[in-house]
Amino acid sequence: MYQALCIYKKIEKDKVPMGIFLIAAVIVIIIMAAVLLLQQNKLKAALQSADKDRLVLEEKEKILVHETRMKAIDELKDDREKLNEEEREHRQELTRQEQKLEKREDMLENKIQEYTEKEILVQKKLEELLEKEDSLAEIVRKQTSELERIAGMSAEEAKAMLLEQLKNDLAQEQMLLIRENEAKIKESALEKSKEILSATMQRCMIEQVVETTVSVVALPGDEIKGRIIGREGRNIRALETLTGVDLIIDDTPEAVVLSSFDPVRREIAKLALEKLVADGRIHPVRIEEMVEKAGEEIDIKIIEEGENAALEMGVTGLNRELIRTLGRLYYRTSYGQNVLKHSMEVGHIAGMLAAELGANVEVAKRAGLLHDIGKAVDQTQEGTHIQLGVEIANRYGERPEVIHAIEAHHDDVVANTVEAVLVKVADAISAGRPGARRDTLEIYIKRLNKIEEIVNSYEGIKQSFAVQAGREVRIIVESEKFDDLASQKLARDIAKRIEDELDYPGQIRVTVVREFRTTEIAK
Repeated sequence: MYQALCIYKKIEKDKVPMGIFLIAAVIVIIIMAAVLLLQQNKLKAALQSADKDRLVLEEKEKILVHETRMKAIDELKDDREKLNEEEREHRQELTRQEQKLEKREDMLENKIQEYTEKEILVQKKLEELLEKEDSLAEIVRKQTSELERIAGMSAEEAKAMLLEQLKNDLAQEQMLLIRENEAKIKESALEKSKEILSATMQRCMIEQVVETTVSVVALPGDEIKGRIIGREGRNIRALETLTGVDLIIDDTPEAVVLSSFDPVRREIAKLALEKLVADGRIHPVRIEEMVEKAGEEIDIKIIEEGENAALEMGVTGLNRELIRTLGRLYYRTSYGQNVLKHSMEVGHIAGMLAAELGANVEVAKRAGLLHDIGKAVDQTQEGTHIQLGVEIANRYGERPEVIHAIEAHHDDVVANTVEAVLVKVADAISAGRPGARRDTLEIYIKRLNKIEEIVNSYEGIKQSFAVQAGREVRIIVESEKFDDLASQKLARDIAKRIEDELDYPGQIRVTVVREFRTTEIAK
């Protein structure tokens, strides 16, 4: 319509004739009708195509639904078959279990039946045994009554007599067994102790330094003796006053003897005199300087010796003043034996013995090294070296087990630890070894005489001999007055009395000899 109207306006504008206009309008209408018809056909075709597509889609949907349904049905069938199979297996398993249970029930019933039969049989036998027991009891009662009538005593009296006899027999057998075991134990213990001690002593290599109370200073010539004495003896007096040492200047060629009980003073005097002789200037002022310098050097030497001893022994944590006191033992002797070397030897031996016996090696070595620490000051302070040693150890914070070992190594108190006993044993070994100590001849002879005097004070002694440098005493007794047990008792009594009345290094063996002789004359 719009196109027709436009054509009309154009015709009107251009003054086109009406006929042409009508023709043109008809043509336009025809065209428009054709266009509309074409569009209707297209729309109809599109609708038909859409219907076809819809039908195809519906068909596809039906097919898909059908396939899905069939697949689900198949899966359900498979699952149902699996479930049925599992159910069949489960039922079979239950059937097997039921069969087993039935078999077990049958077996239990059989066993119960057997046990019931056995119980009845046991009950019958028990009743028979009870009857027999009653019968035997009656027989025993009758026999006991008959035995009491024959023996003339009751059963209690006979029992008491038998027990007494058995007791005596057991006591005698016990004594014999104890004696045999004591001999075996002593033999094995002696062999084991010898083995341990010999191995320990072989492993311990401590040099022995034996010193006296005098020191000798070599001189380059006798002319220097006058310079040492000085004008009117002022030099020698100054030296003796400053050091506390006696100087002996006699006819001994090229030598001066220094005498003092204090080895530290003697060493200071010796070192100072050697320095003065080397310097050549000898007068009171120079003597005082040299003595002071020698004292400082000896003090350093004392600390070095204490540290070296502790280091060699592997003992750590010692107080500085305790190390200084320990170093003073380097200049201390006892029975001619250097006390520091002796203390180190005791520490080594005690430590090795502790290792053999499973004791505390550290405590044994520490206590062995410090056991004679009191001898560093016993010449200048009141008290025994044990009392002073305990005091020093307490003062510088030593452990209680070490202090106890120091206190017990000469039996001032009873040793109640293994380490204390080992220190005591090691001290006796170190002091009692041949050549370790030196006694004067007078002390040696007095000790031997005292041993024989103790032995001869007992009755029934024929002869006694102190042999092996006083380390063994052999006693010959009158055989008619002593049997084996009495001889053992005599040996123990004499050993105990020697321990109580004598002081000696090491140990003394007491041997009792009982000899019986029979003499006949052939005619």
